[in-house]
Amino acid sequence: MFIINSYALAVVFCFITMLCWGSWGNTQKFAGKTWRYELFYWDYVIGMVLFSLLLGFTMGSIGTEGRSFVADLSQANYQSVLWVILGGVIFNASNILLSASTSLAGLAVAFPLGCGLALVLGVINNYLEQAKGNPWLLGLGVLLIVIAIICNGMAAGRIAKGNEQNSGRKKGIIIAIIAGILMSTFYRFVVKGMDLDNFEQPAAGMLTPYSAIFIFSIGVLLSNFIFNTLLMKRPVVGTPVSYSEYFKGSFSTHFIGMLGGMIWCLGTAFSYIAAGKAGAAISYALGQGAPMIAAFWGVFVWKEFKGADSKTNWLLALMFCLFIAGLATIVIAGN
Repeated sequence: MFIINSYALAVVFCFITMLCWGSWGNTQKFAGKTWRYELFYWDYVIGMVLFSLLLGFTMGSIGTEGRSFVADLSQANYQSVLWVILGGVIFNASNILLSASTSLAGLAVAFPLGCGLALVLGVINNYLEQAKGNPWLLGLGVLLIVIAIICNGMAAGRIAKGNEQNSGRKKGIIIAIIAGILMSTFYRFVVKGMDLDNFEQPAAGMLTPYSAIFIFSIGVLLSNFIFNTLLMKRPVVGTPVSYSEYFKGSFSTHFIGMLGGMIWCLGTAFSYIAAGKAGAAISYALGQGAPMIAAFWGVFVWKEFKGADSKTNWLLALMFCLFIAGLATIVIAGN
């Protein structure tokens, strides 16, 4: 399988993770013009599973280092598999809520709040699990990102004033906070099923990145029959939606949803691959710089802050600067 052997390349993979995690929401925005997010999310999960298989049979099966994808799956013990599936279930619950928040509050609000909170709490969780990197610099980077999240929340509050959709935006913010708390925990469970210290000669029974992302995706798919079915019957916004409506979607609509899942899956797989060299805390933290990317899309492409006053624009500019400074500090923490 393909393995990273340098910290610099691990950082590159983490930045790709950040781009993927911050960009998949665009597919929901596209599909959302004609398609309920509950229906979109089924395609998203299917795309995730299919792409995890593609990665396994390509990057996970080349080279001479480590175990190949099929060999790794066949030797996995049930403890490792259960840890990763649990991570997938927790992620799915949080990500469905994040999707709901995006539909209510917009990309530039839901992602910075939800994913930003997940970053802060997740770094602490993952560092406790695997203490790798300078804790003081890592803490400073997280602090800068916390301030960036506060700036984003203040900007969101200012743009919401006088808006007739204000109540929906407030509901979206609350849901984003809940999603962020849940999302902060999933990565720690996944890495408990992986041998992060030695991808070249992994311990017997434990998983490597390519088998882990596949099993993780299966956990997401299985739990989706519970979580998403509940949301279809009791949606956070709008009327209940039936499964029959899913089969009425066009090919392009289904493809957009699957593309979203593929983008997210690529980013997550790269995060797992990078974790072996960068450590779980740093790999997760850099990937969760995604809110800055999502905010960029929301502000400059989807115009979610159109008509904002100068103070709101200054808050957004400060948010971007603080996110960049925080991410740079986290990179340095790993050297």
